[in-house]
Amino acid sequence: MTGAAEPSRPDLATRQAELVATLVSGAPVPAGFDPRLVAVARTALLRKRAGDVARHWPLLAAGLGDRWLPTFAQWAATRPTQGSLRDGWDLARTLAADAPLPGPAAEELAVREAGWSYDGSNAPRRRRLPVVRRADGGIVVQVAGRIRILRRPGHG
Repeated sequence: MTGAAEPSRPDLATRQAELVATLVSGAPVPAGFDPRLVAVARTALLRKRAGDVARHWPLLAAGLGDRWLPTFAQWAATRPTQGSLRDGWDLARTLAADAPLPGPAAEELAVREAGWSYDGSNAPRRRRLPVVRRADGGIVVQVAGRIRILRRPGHG
């Protein structure tokens, strides 16, 4: 023992919660932590999270290419994770609201939206009713749980 008093359990729990908030949602660095080391850990966690999301949304990640990591990191910097599937879905919707997604990424989003119902808050659920969604070069149709992509002539 160095002579310094150990923090009480409630104090330790509070400090841990503050550190987690800093690492996952951009809260200020708590007093007593090295901001440089916290930034390194935060960057590593965002990279890991981006990799997890890219596994669920490979066409979105590939469509953004070299912009994937910076785009994801900027978007996720102040958002705690909702899970890789939902994070990718929320990011895809955010990007699509600003500009058209690259073709395969737009199709990936359309396929997800045709097969699943997701309101941005609750966990996605399989759709039961027929759905039609636009995709680059055609439409995505879901009927009775089956998804079909119908392309316009000359598009893939």
